[in-house]
Amino acid sequence: MAGSIRRHPIFTVAIVFAVALVAAFGYRFYTSQQQQFGRKQGPTPVIVASAQNVMFVDRISSVGTAEANESVTLTAKVTDTVSHVRFEDGDYVEKGDVLVEMTNAQESALLAEAEANLQQAQREYDRTTDLVKQGVATTSRLDTATASLKSSKAKVDGILAQLNDRLIRAPFSGVLGFRGVSDGTLLTSTTPITTLDDISIIKLDFAVPEIDLAALHPGLEIESTSTAYPDKTFKGIVRTVNSRVDPATRAVTVRAEVQNKARLLRPGMLLNVNLIQSRGMVLAVPEGALVPVQDKQYVYVLNSDNTVNRREVAIGRRRPGMVEVVSGLKPGDKVVSQGTLDVRDGDMVEVVSEEKPLTGDGETAPTEQATPKETSAAQLGG
Repeated sequence: MAGSIRRHPIFTVAIVFAVALVAAFGYRFYTSQQQQFGRKQGPTPVIVASAQNVMFVDRISSVGTAEANESVTLTAKVTDTVSHVRFEDGDYVEKGDVLVEMTNAQESALLAEAEANLQQAQREYDRTTDLVKQGVATTSRLDTATASLKSSKAKVDGILAQLNDRLIRAPFSGVLGFRGVSDGTLLTSTTPITTLDDISIIKLDFAVPEIDLAALHPGLEIESTSTAYPDKTFKGIVRTVNSRVDPATRAVTVRAEVQNKARLLRPGMLLNVNLIQSRGMVLAVPEGALVPVQDKQYVYVLNSDNTVNRREVAIGRRRPGMVEVVSGLKPGDKVVSQGTLDVRDGDMVEVVSEEKPLTGDGETAPTEQATPKETSAAQLGG
């Protein structure tokens, strides 16, 4: 046999190579077992969080354009010249305020004449009434005096209406735009004097996909924001859902009303809109606590003796940083939120810190205990 091996050196080399390969694999297996054994010597550092009830809000996001509650471009009813302008650019005016006076010398003279005739007709009517009571005058004469009095009153009212047409008044309270006329301007029915916008309430129109049509109805809340005021949220109520769906965009237009007492919003502004479909308290945990295995989700629940057990949970809606737990947990259960890759079912753990409580919609409430991210990563072993 020995002679056979000496006659076949390739066979000898193969045997030596096989022995070396087995030795290498055996060493690696031994080393890995030693490392794993060493890892199991102490509890695994983790960060935990409590399952808790938080507010979840279902939203539909869109963009909308602000419009004034009422808006008009003021013009004159008659053609004449401006005698006096009583407003400045951007003034806030009340309903009925006089903004522009037009020349009215002729109408004023006619009014004085009509009022004199009215006084004469009134005196004639009073005398005729006394004479009829005394039986001296006939009732036909009283009818004539009555008709004359009514005619005189009608002429006065007509001239007053003409004078009123020469006063441009604010039809409603609001903010004026730029002044387009001056004293002496010849006004016609097509001459724009200024604009008037009632912005105490802003009408906000925005589009919603037809797939969400069933969830739309008057009374829903909206929250809107503007790049002009990044720290402010403007709340409103849906008033109308359009009766038609746009066949080009497959969306329906929704109109909401937003209170704007501070007059910060202006017509034409672009606003980001969140339509609030529903609000409700749900049980939630941080997203980092989930351990997906195939099509199932698990969490590691902390026991009183600092061991953890893997538990299957059913999840629902997600929000930035957290997820709804439909079943599998109860409020107050503590779960591993950071360090899930380093623990196994039944492992002993060391709680480094507890995460800040969730407040809903992905935010966290401030707490006195806050572990810096750098420290957490180091304590968790990277």
